[in-house]
Amino acid sequence: MRNILLGIVIAFVIVFGLRYCENKKENREILEANTALIQKELKNVGKLIVTEGSYAQVFTYNDSKDLMYGLFDARKKALIVVNAKATIAYDLSEVKTDIDETTKTVTITNIPEPELSINPNIQYYDVTQDYLNQFTASDYNKIKSRVEKSLKKKIEASELRTNAENRLISELQKIYILTNSMGWTLKYNSKVVENEAELQKLKL
Repeated sequence: MRNILLGIVIAFVIVFGLRYCENKKENREILEANTALIQKELKNVGKLIVTEGSYAQVFTYNDSKDLMYGLFDARKKALIVVNAKATIAYDLSEVKTDIDETTKTVTITNIPEPELSINPNIQYYDVTQDYLNQFTASDYNKIKSRVEKSLKKKIEASELRTNAENRLISELQKIYILTNSMGWTLKYNSKVVENEAELQKLKL
């Protein structure tokens, strides 16, 4: 009788041990599959987001050079029409993340700064210049710098940057939705992102 009971106990221990190992292996495989899927999604999200805007502006350029101690001056002027395309981009391949399988946590540790690019098409009209004060390469560089500075100020006051930030948030929401659906936790630096609304509060 004792041998029978011992045999039953041993059989029970063996069956329980095998099932425990199988469950542990299955859980590990699921964890590894989930981690691989999250890593793949992070890679897919790592693309360039671009918001583009078109701008038009008109400038007048005037320059006067005193000659002969102010007895007369030499002038040059031009009407400048600018049509520009401006883009704001986030290179999401630069987003830094840390995946902790033990705590099932994905932490975003770095979001790249937005990249502003301005491509102006400058057209010159009504150009007049005196013989002793003509347009030079330095003048054109000065005009281009002035144009870009003015456009940058105009863009900063527009909705272009806000639109770019909204598109960035929509990409980060994909990470949140994926991690949340798998029972993982998403953090930005040390702060837990508990819902999609909190993504809007991220300091970009």
